[in-house]
Amino acid sequence: MTTPRSVQRTYLVLMLGNTLAASLIWGINTIFLLDAGLSNFEAFAANAAFTAGMVLFEIPTGIIADTVGRRASYLLGTVTLAVSTLAYVGLWQVHGPFWAWLAASVLIGLGFTFFSGAVEAWLVDALDSVGYEGTLDSVFGRGQLVSGAGMLVGSVAGGWVAQHTSVGVPYLLRAGVLAVMFGFAAVAMRDLGFTPERHGSTGQEIARLARQTVDLGWKVPPIRWLMVQAIATGGVGIYAFYALQPYLLQLYGDPHAYQVAGLVAAAVAVAQMAGGMAAGQVRRLARRRTSAMIVITVVAAAAMVAIGTVDSFGAVLGLTGLWGLTFAAFTPVRQSYLNGLIPSKQRATLLSADSLMSSAGGVWAQPVLGRVADVRGYAASYVVSAAITAVAVPLIALSRRENAPADSYEPTGAPAGAPSPDQSSG
Repeated sequence: MTTPRSVQRTYLVLMLGNTLAASLIWGINTIFLLDAGLSNFEAFAANAAFTAGMVLFEIPTGIIADTVGRRASYLLGTVTLAVSTLAYVGLWQVHGPFWAWLAASVLIGLGFTFFSGAVEAWLVDALDSVGYEGTLDSVFGRGQLVSGAGMLVGSVAGGWVAQHTSVGVPYLLRAGVLAVMFGFAAVAMRDLGFTPERHGSTGQEIARLARQTVDLGWKVPPIRWLMVQAIATGGVGIYAFYALQPYLLQLYGDPHAYQVAGLVAAAVAVAQMAGGMAAGQVRRLARRRTSAMIVITVVAAAAMVAIGTVDSFGAVLGLTGLWGLTFAAFTPVRQSYLNGLIPSKQRATLLSADSLMSSAGGVWAQPVLGRVADVRGYAASYVVSAAITAVAVPLIALSRRENAPADSYEPTGAPAGAPSPDQSSG
């Protein structure tokens, strides 16, 4: 018998495995690209190509999740990501041309789009179907905690393996973990509380769900402002994380201390675990989710200013933990708010659309900030990153102004995912 506990357990294993696979290379990815002969601009342009791939494929893969199934989407993601990761290793071995790195990065982006939206939608609908009576904030918080643990293990292990072998071996390990997760998901995942629907040809289905994305997403004011916020600031976190690898090595004074680079991801991982444990406390400190999001954003911007102005390895490492804590605290609050605004049948598509907006932010922000790092240094790029992050505050405030029921931590009587009457247009 499937129970709320078993659904959550499957979700947590998926989160652990996904994060472990991904984080094996997080601590050394920028160093890996630079070792392959790319410049800072080219390395972050490759990362931008990854996010461009997510922009291109978020909606199509979200539609696959809503019309074929969330389990099928997850399985396709593991295969695509494993193959494209192996392509990265091949390019590194031969110092492949820049255009090939861009193409491989787009394929990695495709792999991740099969996950984004699908796993979260699977969880929410499955919990609804088995009568879960708790809050989504607590479940997403536990997901953050487990992901943090996976990130801690993966990042430290990836840095250690790179230090004692080469920067290419963690990528091979990632492909192996993805193969294991394919087997687990094939057995453990079932699409509960959700029946795929098709109303015509693939082209007609894409057009229909695209219209629903606009009608049920962009035209709903509180969702629209969250999407704009994602476009404006979504790429900053990706840049800030990956730029810390060479920046900390620069402060440390040894460009080949890969285990030190792994400390970046480890510090963020510990912060993510702390943020997951604090998810339940956030709702006690704020009456509204948007209030919590605004405060967290201000602290994140301040932490990045400090990272860019303090010239000390130890201090920057500590500030990295603070910045990571803000990200970990922000994510489950935003997830719960957004899921409370959208209907079940289009959940994966709308969540993918939101992820698309964040990826679009990465397309423009990463090469811009990478260029700032080339011209003015990493420290200056963090000050610019802080300024971009601050743009989120007025955008979240605009979403808050709509007084959506999902913004309140207190029960409102409105069913989850149902917009209030004054949110139906705009």
